[in-house]
Amino acid sequence: MNADRAITACAELVQRGDLDRFLATMAAPPPVRPALFTLYAANLEIARAPWVTSEPMIAQMRLQFWRDVIANPASPRAHDIAAPLALLITEKALPQEAFERLIAAREADLARAPFADEAALWAYLEDTAGSLMALALRAFGTCADEMASDWGAAQGLANYLLAVPALLAAGRQPLPDTRPETIAALAQTGLSRLAKARASTKSLPRAARPALLAAWRAGPLLRQAARYPDRVTQGTLGQSEFTRRLTLIRASLTGP
Repeated sequence: MNADRAITACAELVQRGDLDRFLATMAAPPPVRPALFTLYAANLEIARAPWVTSEPMIAQMRLQFWRDVIANPASPRAHDIAAPLALLITEKALPQEAFERLIAAREADLARAPFADEAALWAYLEDTAGSLMALALRAFGTCADEMASDWGAAQGLANYLLAVPALLAAGRQPLPDTRPETIAALAQTGLSRLAKARASTKSLPRAARPALLAAWRAGPLLRQAARYPDRVTQGTLGQSEFTRRLTLIRASLTGP
């Protein structure tokens, strides 16, 4: 598969499985889209590994495949997503440690165990969405891991709150505490981390800022969850399609 077809395969996967990140990438300048589509497609493949099979051993094998790709990017891989990812890792010197945190967090999903407390939930969000945000910034030549952790964790929380009804329906215990006041406080913490991240963004090179567009919905969703926490468990948290697109346009012009 040539490079253009590989990126198209990545984009199509993201469009099917992670529409928010797909739209955010399409709102970014065309030259930066291939790197984002590649990272987001790999993230989807890794995130899905514990859920596409009921056999833990098969899921472990899937995650080990991605560990091998990341540890040995020079080894050729006949895989639509692995090949462009390996090339991106090599070209941008992306750190293996960030990928390992992401994979280890998804490996923990195999146990289907509830989070012990709020600190465990935040650690999970930092290792998943936070690590992905850090990798996206590094793909643009910027090392800002602490800021990325705040941006990513806040974005990850917003997305996670949207998924709570589906997780509950699947018999999962997605939150350490589902009382409205606890959810509201959790969302407020997410907003505080988002404010901290935004304050640090002023020092970020303009060329790296498209990586932050993926977090464009975090603020509106977290504010809604803080004000109306019952919507999280009722499955009514969200935005109209018009508001969603308008928020993205605004973020692409002024920053998320």
